[in-house]
Amino acid sequence: MSRKLYLLLIPVVICVVSITLTCHAKEIYDLPGAQADPDFAVQGEYVGEGALPEMAQGKIGAQVIAQGGGKFRVVVYQGGLPGDGWKREDPRIVLEGTAEELKSDKLSGKIADGSLSIADADGKRTAKLARTDRKSPTLGAKPPAGAVVIFDGTNLDKFEPVDGHLTEDKLLLSGVTTKPEYNSYKLHLEFRLSWMPEARGQGRSNSGLYLHDCYECQVLDSFGLEGENNECGGFYQISKPIVNMCLPPMTWQTYDVDFTAPKYEDGKKTANARVVLKHNGVVIHDFEPPRGTPGRKPEGPGPRGIHLQGHGNHVLYRNVWLEPK
Repeated sequence: MSRKLYLLLIPVVICVVSITLTCHAKEIYDLPGAQADPDFAVQGEYVGEGALPEMAQGKIGAQVIAQGGGKFRVVVYQGGLPGDGWKREDPRIVLEGTAEELKSDKLSGKIADGSLSIADADGKRTAKLARTDRKSPTLGAKPPAGAVVIFDGTNLDKFEPVDGHLTEDKLLLSGVTTKPEYNSYKLHLEFRLSWMPEARGQGRSNSGLYLHDCYECQVLDSFGLEGENNECGGFYQISKPIVNMCLPPMTWQTYDVDFTAPKYEDGKKTANARVVLKHNGVVIHDFEPPRGTPGRKPEGPGPRGIHLQGHGNHVLYRNVWLEPK
């Protein structure tokens, strides 16, 4: 084999290995099954007071991400958790290791009995954070008078014909499209991501919300990540969220969307769509998509359906309704 051909094959082999590892990652989408993993009780969000290297005393947040096999990645935020004090430009420090021994260049940490203890390079404790369970303020929101109930657990009448997408406990499995009856609206939906600690990137509980069947807002387990346009809350290839508001997997989360459809005259677009989107109660987008995203239909006039993407994972939805505008 020539050296040139060998070098060309390297990225292909790496890609295949990556896809294989992702495809074989175990997925658990029932809460008792996830709770049976001892790492489940450790992962999550922690808050407290303290000081980080070269930073003032104050509020500190941390997100503990399970990586499988007792390994964790911990992101420590100066100022509090994302959406509750910390902003993109604020400092953060990443530790990695086991619950008993977490390390970074500047800090060490340990998680035990629902607390995360952080120490400086000299081993002096600088902060102690307690585990917390944040919930969206719009979780369980009831449809107001005049709203259209898309899904309440009773039937799939508002969707294009599809089989096998209503679970035994009356939840909606991703991979469905509403009948194309909607143009501009305010939309509420709730989703739950699977427990997949061994998976990475796009293989970690993947779905997507397609507004107007052409603008995809990612639904993905991106807890503790940067918050890019291909992560949870991002409009794929177009816009990343203002802040990553993804909560831990197996937590019910919300999207509340104020969507204005694009305008067309004589087959030509005369005004962009507009999206104001709240993830777990926090505004993460207020913008006009300049174009559609890949995967579904091209931009066009409405009315159109809303698509909840099936991507090989068991992402679950409930309490879906909208108010036409």
